[in-house]
Amino acid sequence: MSHTLPEVRGSLSQGKLLSELTWLRVGGPADWLFSPADVDDLAAFLAAIDPDVAVFPMGVGSNLIVRDGGLRAVVVKMGRGFNHIEIEGNRVRAGVAALDAHVARKAADAGIDLTFLRTIPGAIGGAVKMNAGCYGSYTADVFVSAKAVTRDGKIVTLGPDDLKFAYRQTALPDGMVLVEATLEGPSGEPDALHARMEEQLKKRDASQPTKERSAGSTFRNPAGYSSTGQADDTHELKAWKVIDDAGMRGARRGGAQMSEMHSNFMINAGGATAADLEGLGEEVRKKVYENSGITLEWEIMRVGEPTP
Repeated sequence: MSHTLPEVRGSLSQGKLLSELTWLRVGGPADWLFSPADVDDLAAFLAAIDPDVAVFPMGVGSNLIVRDGGLRAVVVKMGRGFNHIEIEGNRVRAGVAALDAHVARKAADAGIDLTFLRTIPGAIGGAVKMNAGCYGSYTADVFVSAKAVTRDGKIVTLGPDDLKFAYRQTALPDGMVLVEATLEGPSGEPDALHARMEEQLKKRDASQPTKERSAGSTFRNPAGYSSTGQADDTHELKAWKVIDDAGMRGARRGGAQMSEMHSNFMINAGGATAADLEGLGEEVRKKVYENSGITLEWEIMRVGEPTP
């Protein structure tokens, strides 16, 4: 990238390997990695850089495959300046780098039920952008508003109508960087909320490979909604079920594997490249389509360029 970049108060580095920042531990270098000090630092930076320079906002890298050739962009890594959690009444205002689990726990302390966030890997920015959810609850259900910085450096407030929440997606424009979200949950007894989260964690750890390098669910459920966790939940159109039916539980390519424990979790079993992971995912999609006529849609975001 030949463009001159402005002075910043945060950190700005060239050629940073994104494999160091993603949960799957894969990914080539970013042209530039920018960690803004605060919202004003981010807004000034975006206003100053050439409009042709691509910008990619990144949280904790929990739902992301960066391809082995890296990203021809400025990756904006939201860090310490964006992890605040503030509570007023039944509303929680959280920076986009605040971990979902931390937000759920702090809300529970204050008697606010955001318990569904406790088992979701990642941070609030990703939860908003992807309308994260589980046990029948979604970020859209508790979303009030978000603050974001546009590609030309303007600070804007977004409501539900702006984001157009759908299953595992929103209409957030490319290049717009979320910086904060306000969520509102129903009231609950703190002890009961914490007890519920402990039960959810036990259930998750018993059924998902939480000790492995994964990025959560690999594919969206064909049914178009997440598991409810209830006894009457049906499995016919769950991603893991159609993967099992296609004989792909435990399937491997290089260092990538579909988990034996939960077949909709792709893991880096050791030394996987992004190409291994994405290639295995595409093989799973092909086998599922051949077996059932269902086309699985990726839930993990895949960005960047393959190795030439």
